[in-house]
Amino acid sequence: MDKRSSLAALAALGQETRLDIFRLLVRAGAEGVPAGEVATRLGAVQNTVSSHLKVLSQAGLIRPERDGRVVRYVADMTGFRDLLAYLMEDCCNGAPELCRPVIDAVTCRC
Repeated sequence: MDKRSSLAALAALGQETRLDIFRLLVRAGAEGVPAGEVATRLGAVQNTVSSHLKVLSQAGLIRPERDGRVVRYVADMTGFRDLLAYLMEDCCNGAPELCRPVIDAVTCRC
C-alpha cells in the first residue's frame, strides 16, 4: 500500500457511518451482509448506505460479492491488513518486539 491508498482508506474510516459499516462487516466475517440488510442493521437510509459502501469499496476496505440477485458486502481483510502494515512499516525504530502487542491484538484468531 502507498501513501495515497492509505489516505483514502483512513478517510473512508474517518466517517462515523462508514466506520460502523466496516465494523459490522468485520463481525459478519466471510459470510458478509446483503447491502439492504446493512442499512437495516444500522438504522440508516439505504441510498445513503449505498454511497458509503461505494467509498469503502473504492478504498479497498470492503468488496461486493454477488450471490444470485443479492449483493453481499464483506470486509476485505487483505486491504485492511495492508493499511495496518503501511502504518506500522517503520515501527519501533528497529525494535520490532515493541510492536508485538499491537500485532497480536490485530491478528485474527477466527
